[in-house]
Amino acid sequence: MKLNKKQLTLIEDLFAGEIDEKQIIEKNKITKNTYNKWLADENFTAEIARRIAVARLQSKLLIARFSLAAAAKLVQLTESEKEETARRACLDIIAFPDSAGEKQAQKHGDENGDSQSQLDFTLTEKAAEKLLTALCEE
Repeated sequence: MKLNKKQLTLIEDLFAGEIDEKQIIEKNKITKNTYNKWLADENFTAEIARRIAVARLQSKLLIARFSLAAAAKLVQLTESEKEETARRACLDIIAFPDSAGEKQAQKHGDENGDSQSQLDFTLTEKAAEKLLTALCEE
C-alpha cells in the first residue's frame, strides 16, 4: 500500500523540524487517533525509518566532508601562542584515532583485510615537540 498525500505531507513536516508533533497533527488536520493508526501502519513507519536513515547518512557525509579541514585546523592550533590552546589541540590529535569514526573505519578496514590506518599528518618540528610534551604530561 502506498502512502497518501496527507501522510507524505505529515512526514515532510516531521522532518522539517519547524514545529512540534502536536502542531504538525493540527496543521495537517488529522486526529491524534488517525496519527496513531498511521504510526501502527508498516508502510508509514517504513517511510519514516527510510528518511531517518537518509538523514543519518547525510550527517555522516557532512562530517566526513569537514573532518579533513578540522584535522588540519587542529594541527595548526598546536602552534598557537596560547599554551592552553596548543595543549588541548595536541590532546585532541592524540585522542583522534580513538574517535568513533576511526573505529568504524578500522572495522571496515578489517573486513577488507586492511587494518592499517590511512591517516597521514604532516607536522612541523615545533608541533611534534608540543605533541611529545603533551604526551609526557599525561
